[in-house]
Amino acid sequence: MTASRNIAIYGKGGIGKSTTSSNLSAALSELGLTVMQIGCDPKADSTNNLRGGESIPSVLDALRSGKKIEIGDIVFKGFNGVLCVEAGGPEPGVGCAGRGIITAIELLKQKKVFEEFSPDIVLYDVLGDVVCGGFSVPIREGVAEQVYTVASSDFMALYAANNLFKGIKKYANNGGALFSGIIANSMSKPVQREIIDDFAVHTSTTVAGYVERSLAVTRSELRGQTVIERDPDSPQADVYRRLAKGIVENQKRYVPAPLDAEELKKWASSWSDRIIGQDADEEAPKSTSYPPAGSEGLS
Repeated sequence: MTASRNIAIYGKGGIGKSTTSSNLSAALSELGLTVMQIGCDPKADSTNNLRGGESIPSVLDALRSGKKIEIGDIVFKGFNGVLCVEAGGPEPGVGCAGRGIITAIELLKQKKVFEEFSPDIVLYDVLGDVVCGGFSVPIREGVAEQVYTVASSDFMALYAANNLFKGIKKYANNGGALFSGIIANSMSKPVQREIIDDFAVHTSTTVAGYVERSLAVTRSELRGQTVIERDPDSPQADVYRRLAKGIVENQKRYVPAPLDAEELKKWASSWSDRIIGQDADEEAPKSTSYPPAGSEGLS
């Protein structure tokens, strides 16, 4: 690759966006690419699993210190050489969380970080519940060329994705980033894929890949690692590798067609009616044995 690919990955809080981003970064690094992951969440925990569960100082932490900032104060190496940066956020209750993204990007440019490391791919891991203020910078300012969203088949995840589509559409004519695909996460039943596929049809988008729900992710994150590092021979690791390869090859960049509020509500209601009875096995009472009263636990 001769030029850096800047990719923003959005998704509502708790949807697995940072898990997906860090496993993608690890898988992309296995392809021989120089990868930089920039966490754009005020919690500053996007890159933890690339560094053995260790948090790194954020850009805003460095600025608040009042000391002269060197590149080594804000860029840290993680698994397989992945470059890790956390934008950070303001002190609790003070200022705009999105401001951290704006400040971080400005400082990285001032310090010529991208020239220093020449990353092949820069992944921006961005909170996607609200596409406004600083959180919209990767889209609005054209910082990223391609945007993906991590979404499950749950309504609130798709609601957040639809809002993201509205933001992309709004800025598309002013040099904003364009969309490249939905990463369908936590897929455990065929109907969940069907819901995602149908949502993509109704919003004129595409599905970049499906990530199944797996305990390999839980095991790895409990050790502060990606699946690529902790369980490299697992089927789940191969899922992330295929997704990473697909992202490298994917040149699609387009404007989605978001649904308005009423259309989204009607679409969701139609699927609620269609899946009635499909989860009957989950709702059926299960026989459960409990330890006797006063028991100290299982032997």
